Amino acid sequence: MDLKAKEIECLAEMLAECEYLLIGLGDEWEKAGQDEVRKAYESLYNLVGQKDYFIVTTATDARIFDAPFDEKRITAPCGNINWFQCQKACTKDIWERDEIQDGRCPHCGAVLISNTIQAESYIEEGYLPQWKVYQEWLAKTLNRKLLIFELGVGFRTPTVIRWPFEKLVFFNRSAHMYRVNRKFYQIAGEIKERAVPVEGDSLEFVCNLREKIENQGLMC
Repeated sequence: MDLKAKEIECLAEMLAECEYLLIGLGDEWEKAGQDEVRKAYESLYNLVGQKDYFIVTTATDARIFDAPFDEKRITAPCGNINWFQCQKACTKDIWERDEIQDGRCPHCGAVLISNTIQAESYIEEGYLPQWKVYQEWLAKTLNRKLLIFELGVGFRTPTVIRWPFEKLVFFNRSAHMYRVNRKFYQIAGEIKERAVPVEGDSLEFVCNLREKIENQGLMC
């Protein structure tokens, strides 16, 4: 569904009044074209404004790091293609792109591969420091006004965003969530009073929301 004018006004009010803003980005953001995703990240950044926010992304394409978000407010638990690990997982070391010139593990000589969940032996140490920061940030949101945008998240890794976000809304009576997805927009009955399902492309939703809010003069 597309949000009507009154619903846009309600969402803009929530965005203005929330103390914390949590954003989850899923498969749709990884599959989108370059121009489309660039515009969507720009729109999302403008919606975030000066809010106390955190972004959890399962996209491994690393394009979010090209957007102007504060990297200290992003966690990518599925890894990203700008980080590299030993193909044989002989070490927990993680390297950034071009850090090792010959592209081979300095410990065993194996080829370096992208540090993502697609690796046969995924080294989780790459994302764990930021995951800890996220958990500490999340603890501050308990019983506070928390607005959640779950955008394009399917069931590839539901334990990372989808199910934990539902749990947050269930236990925090001051939390509200918008779940936007082409196919998997459905909301659990236990949280339906504080969660809004939106059927549609999550990138288009963000771009249209920003435009509508600005046109109606509702930006906080």
